Amino acid sequence: MKLSNLTFKGGIHPPYSKELSKKASIEPCIVPEVVVIPLSQHIGAPCDPIVKIGEAVKVGQKIGESKSFVSAPVHSSVSGVVKKIEEIDSPLGNKTKAVVIESDGKNEVSEEVKPKGNLEDLSPEEIVEIVKEAGITGQGGASFPTHVKLSPPPDKKIDTVILNGAECEPYLTADHRLMVEESESIVYGLKAIMKAVGVKKGYIGIEDNKPDAIEAMMKASANEPEIEIVSLETKYPQGDEKRLIDAATKRQVPAGGLPMDVGVIVNNVGTADAIAKAIKTGMPLVERVVTITGDAVVTPKNLMVKIGTSFKEVVEQCGGYKEGLGKIVMGGPMMGNAQFTDNVPVVKGTSGILLLSEKEVSAPPMDPCMRCGRCVYACPVNLQPTALEKLTSRERFDETEKYHIWSCIECGTCSYVCPARRPLVHSIRVAKKALSDKQKRESK
Repeated sequence: MKLSNLTFKGGIHPPYSKELSKKASIEPCIVPEVVVIPLSQHIGAPCDPIVKIGEAVKVGQKIGESKSFVSAPVHSSVSGVVKKIEEIDSPLGNKTKAVVIESDGKNEVSEEVKPKGNLEDLSPEEIVEIVKEAGITGQGGASFPTHVKLSPPPDKKIDTVILNGAECEPYLTADHRLMVEESESIVYGLKAIMKAVGVKKGYIGIEDNKPDAIEAMMKASANEPEIEIVSLETKYPQGDEKRLIDAATKRQVPAGGLPMDVGVIVNNVGTADAIAKAIKTGMPLVERVVTITGDAVVTPKNLMVKIGTSFKEVVEQCGGYKEGLGKIVMGGPMMGNAQFTDNVPVVKGTSGILLLSEKEVSAPPMDPCMRCGRCVYACPVNLQPTALEKLTSRERFDETEKYHIWSCIECGTCSYVCPARRPLVHSIRVAKKALSDKQKRESK
């Protein structure tokens, strides 16, 4: 094991505010009377419903699927009756179809849910198929279908798997608690991933502000010589997969490239836990750990929440809102999605529900850029955010590609360090959207 606190160039040290919930053990969230399960919770093609209004369903029963390879099926998180199939506002910021299920309170498990056998007896192809059928997507927030990650093209030789336990976003502690409380399950999931892609070396990267998680994972992997726990310097955005690969292996993913281009696959520790449960019990991804935190919630907690439970009900189980709620965010404050309502469901990528006060979110006025270069120095991808903002403000979107705009990971580091409070990452997102829309128009 290395404990040399590996890291990467650039980055920042924002207030982490994890003390609010880092010692709160994972509690089961009360099963809601109604769940609203979106048919698109992932990157890729949305699912089509395979149940009808009035049909009875059970926990773990598949209710939506797609024929597209880049997609992930969805399953019922409760037993009950399908009441509606309708379009809803997703916490991801778009509209999507969803299956509305009224719970019968019995939590009856589907007959489809069965253990898949011993890991030693499963072939790589069988593991990938289990992951696909369980609807597992990345638990770090990106929600990329995991079976796609585990199916690299034949010309990409993979020799390393890294589990991401950095959890560098301020406030969030869901991964931290999972590593402390489900360490053996995470190691089991990592071994399954390694077998699926045929590699002999696995790392679990954890920031050094989680010593109890490092200790738990060391203990759980003590008899696994092919698995190494890597201590990382606490620095944002350490959890970005390319920064994690750099820190753990010293390999540099080329601009525009993917981790598989340097022989690496990265998954979240929560994803590994979900894979372990899918193999051991057969239960698909129907619930996940969510951190509910911030200075505008009465009691910050880490809850195991059924997919489809509304944000409002989850917050109520934490004592509700304090006075002066300023903003609701899905995820962390740096890369999370702001919500206009709490009437949205928890989805597979909901790592946290952050409730900030009006005081915390009040924005001071913006000043002109003073060309101090702090954004350039802090950018972990070596970009020039101020130049990108300038081009965006003049709607010269095509020229932003010369400044490698597609390499931006939208971590928000540039905006955080800007003394003039320029909306740098927002400008980059605007330019990316404009370029993407143009590409779609030209492809028709």
